[in-house]
Amino acid sequence: MVEHQDETRAAYDGVVELYASLFADRLETQPFSRNMIGIFAELVRGTGNLRAADVGCGPGHLTTMLHDLGLDAFGLDLSPAMVDHARRAHPALQFDEARMEALPVEDGALGGVLAHYSMIHTPPGELPALLAEQARVLAPGGLLLASFFATDGPEPVRFDHKVTSAYSWPADQFAELLDRAGLVTFARLLHDPASERGFLDAHLLARLR
Repeated sequence: MVEHQDETRAAYDGVVELYASLFADRLETQPFSRNMIGIFAELVRGTGNLRAADVGCGPGHLTTMLHDLGLDAFGLDLSPAMVDHARRAHPALQFDEARMEALPVEDGALGGVLAHYSMIHTPPGELPALLAEQARVLAPGGLLLASFFATDGPEPVRFDHKVTSAYSWPADQFAELLDRAGLVTFARLLHDPASERGFLDAHLLARLR
């Protein structure tokens, strides 16, 4: 796990300013993602626990969106350069460096976890550990919104992402992994991609049992 995470961290450290310029306003042209995040925030508010983690927060634009939607949101990212950028761009919010398999959060502390395309670089064999960690930090009834690239095939597909190697997942198989981690998927949205890559965009909303 450490080797591929080191590669991912170094890759994102090297593209911080470019990445931030490309994605800071990206959701303005992505209504599906924008509205799923809005639904997620509304449901988290409904739990009464407003504390929410943006896991793999990158430059912090979605952490700010969650904050604007009424959540007590903070961002976590593997890349120290991304965390530094997020702190400078959004000084009123909290951002910390963290690995997804060891989140610096107490058991059952959160009402929500947002994982917006932040697990796409994780090799298939290591994904269950990340999902178990996200389940660990959620309070009972807490919400996870996981967004990722989806494939119609029966198995995950490795592909060359613009930053570093990534994987697309069959949505049903991803939902099964969520279930094994104690997270029940109750809503899903799959839609055609806005890029030429050809994978579907997938958003799964799950609740901790």
